[in-house]
Amino acid sequence: MSEFFASSVWTDFLWPLIVMLAESLLLLVVLLVVIAYILLADRKIWAAVQIRRGPNVVGPWGLFQSFADLLKFVLKEPTIPDGANKGIFLLAPLVSCVLALAAWAVIPVNLNWVIADINVGILYILAISSLSVYGIIMAGWSSNSKYPFMAALRSAAQMVSYEVSIGFVIITVLLCVGSLNLTAIVEAQQHRGLATMLGVPWLSFLNWYWLPLLPMFVVFYVSALAETNRPPFDLVEAESELVAGFMTEYGSTPYLLFMLGEYVAICTMCAMATILFMGGWLPPIDLPPFNWVPGVIWFSLKAFAFFFMIAMAKAIVPRYRYDQLMRLGWKVFLPLSLAMVVIVAGVLQFAQWAPK
Repeated sequence: MSEFFASSVWTDFLWPLIVMLAESLLLLVVLLVVIAYILLADRKIWAAVQIRRGPNVVGPWGLFQSFADLLKFVLKEPTIPDGANKGIFLLAPLVSCVLALAAWAVIPVNLNWVIADINVGILYILAISSLSVYGIIMAGWSSNSKYPFMAALRSAAQMVSYEVSIGFVIITVLLCVGSLNLTAIVEAQQHRGLATMLGVPWLSFLNWYWLPLLPMFVVFYVSALAETNRPPFDLVEAESELVAGFMTEYGSTPYLLFMLGEYVAICTMCAMATILFMGGWLPPIDLPPFNWVPGVIWFSLKAFAFFFMIAMAKAIVPRYRYDQLMRLGWKVFLPLSLAMVVIVAGVLQFAQWAPK
C-alpha cells in the first residue's frame, strides 16, 4: 500500500485529481449558497425601490425564501409539450447551467484561491460565455412553439452583439496588463497605475483600471446587463410580448436550471468586473486596518457592489425596444470600444507605459 502512495500514479495524477474535485465541490456549494442570497438581495432591492417589503415570510426577514423556491421547483412535475423534441428540450437547461458554472474554474477569489490557474483564463471565460447562447437556442427551437423560437432568435442576436464590445473592453485591459492570466491582471493593479505615479502607492484604489478606463467600465457594465439578459435588456423574456421568452414551455426543475444559469452568469460578470476594473481582492487603501481584512472579503464586497448596480438598473430603468438595443450595441458601443482600444494602445506606446 505504501508503495502505491509513493508511486508516480498517486503523487502525479490521483492525489491532484482528488484535491481538484474537492476544491470544485467546495466552490460549487459556496457559489450556490451565495446565489440563493443574491437572488434574495435582487428581490429585496427591487422591493425597496418600490417602497414595499419584499420576501419576508419564510424564515427571519425572508432569509430562506430562495430555498423554499428551490424546494417548490424540485417537487413539481416537469411537463414536456407533445410537439417538443424531448432530448434537446431537456438538454438545453442543463447546457445553460453547466456552462455558466464551468466559467468559475478559472476565477481567482483571492491570491492562489483558484481551481485552474491557466494563463489564458480570460479567453476561457469569453469562450464559455459565448457558448451559453447555445442552451437558449436549443430551448427555443426544441419547444416547437413560436414565442420561444422568436425569443431564442432575439437572444442569439443580442448576446453576439454585446460579446463583441465586451471583447474590446477586455482587450483595453489586457493592453495595460500584458497577460491573459486573471491573477496577473489583479497583481498588475497592485504595482502600476495612477497612485504609484503620484507617489502615493498606498492609495491603491487609484491604481485600479476603473479610473483610467472609465468609459470602458461603463461599456462593460451595460454590456454585462445585455449579455446576461437583465433589465433593461430583458427582451428575450419580455413578458408583455413573448410570454416568458424561451422558458415559456418549461416548468419545475428545467426552469430552475435556467434561472440558476442566469444568476451564475450574472455572478460571473460581477467577478469579471471586480478582477478587470476594481482590483480583485486588493484592499482599496493599502494601510492597516484595511489590509488586515482577508482578500476574499474585499472581492465579495466589490462583486456585490457591482451586483447592486445591476439590481438597481432592473428597478429604475424602463425596457429598451429591440431596434434600440441593436443600435446601441453596433452603432454606439462597437465604435466607442474600438476607438478606445486604439487610444489606449497609442497612449501606452508613446508614453512608454506599456508592460515590458
